[in-house]
Amino acid sequence: MDILTSIRNVLVPIHRAGYPFIAIFFAVSVVLGFFWQPLFWIGLVLTLWCTMFFRDPERVTPLADHLAISPADGRVSLVGHVVPPSELELGTDPMLRVSIFMNVFDCHVNRAPMRGRIARIAYREGEFRNAELDKASEVNERNSMVIDTPKGEIGVVQIAGLVARRILCFSATGDRVEAGERFGLIRFGSRLDIYLPEGAKPRVAEGQKAVAGETVIAEFAEGPTTYPARRD
Repeated sequence: MDILTSIRNVLVPIHRAGYPFIAIFFAVSVVLGFFWQPLFWIGLVLTLWCTMFFRDPERVTPLADHLAISPADGRVSLVGHVVPPSELELGTDPMLRVSIFMNVFDCHVNRAPMRGRIARIAYREGEFRNAELDKASEVNERNSMVIDTPKGEIGVVQIAGLVARRILCFSATGDRVEAGERFGLIRFGSRLDIYLPEGAKPRVAEGQKAVAGETVIAEFAEGPTTYPARRD
């Protein structure tokens, strides 16, 4: 029993949304192997990559109401003040935006940056341009979510990219979420934008690597309520 527990602790959990894709990759590898054996090994490597793509590791989240935590694994591609998308209904004044680009090797499980109640969710069809481009925030397919937090309303936008063709959101309007809690997933490369209200100061720089549920991306001036870190 101790050996099995040790193995489970070493292996990274796989999100259930990935099971069908992993099975398809493996099945295709087996079929191709009947025609030419090297194709099986190539397919097996791709199956392992697919498995890695849907990994869902545990994260230790700093729980403090004055901290905004990264909603995604990836590289910080943009930090600056811009007007949020109209579907967020957050007004026309510029807000601090932190964009995180996820390549096909990053973990793609998305997590809530702050605790609060989901005030609204809006899905918008669009194009599939390179998610690293600033224009992607306006023209690409995206799913937008507003969370009413102790520091005001924040916006979290899942943006599809060149390869990504499916945005998943596990939460619904009215749900309460904790910082670091899983709320969605984007398949095969994408980007997340987070829009923060006045008073938020960035704590990351462009080019920096961010870890979902752990990296502090912004901080508010005061944080009177602080909780112990939560392990999920």
